[in-house]
Amino acid sequence: MQLNKFVFSPLQVNTYLLNDEKGNCAIIDCSCYNRDEFSQMEKFINSKKLNPVLLLNTHCHLDHIFGNNMMLEKFKLKTYSHLLEEDNRKNSLSHAMLFGLSMEKPPECEGFISDKQRIFFGDSSLLALHVPGHTAGSLAFYSEEDGCVFTGDALFAGSIGRSDLHGGNFKTLIESIKNQLLTLPPETVVYPGHGPQTSIKKEMSSNPYLT
Repeated sequence: MQLNKFVFSPLQVNTYLLNDEKGNCAIIDCSCYNRDEFSQMEKFINSKKLNPVLLLNTHCHLDHIFGNNMMLEKFKLKTYSHLLEEDNRKNSLSHAMLFGLSMEKPPECEGFISDKQRIFFGDSSLLALHVPGHTAGSLAFYSEEDGCVFTGDALFAGSIGRSDLHGGNFKTLIESIKNQLLTLPPETVVYPGHGPQTSIKKEMSSNPYLT
């Protein structure tokens, strides 16, 4: 599996493109805020001759779903997320106004993902891990074969996601991270929703919220 990262929107969200050897591509958290940002990603997809077949959301806070309409329009893809993220998806327009941002009404989801569900795209697959606490339906996507996990806003390099928004709970978040993420092999690379990559080993030893 090959991985490429883009950073989009005023909120600097990491959008990840994963593809197998045949070019089948999964997109995690398409956060393109406008047409110009989406065009950057589209040009990359075309230059690499990738075939987008799957759109995933770690959670449905507005900044992680900015690009979902454009993905539907261009590639006919609707997203998959956790059922408990529907409130965040439906309320994203009002949340955008609170931040002084604008966005179109996001499309409905194609389907919902549950804990320990295996998700396939081409010859590759990801294992969904439910990590509530930042939001009620936060998901991480783990690739055993490639030794990496996409944690959304649950776990960052040296930090964790905020838990004071709708559906958040600090105690639940810490338990989720310890039970679902820190149990992964220590060498697992962590690709968060914001900021640089890290590893499970590093966060176990130095993250102030977890040590």
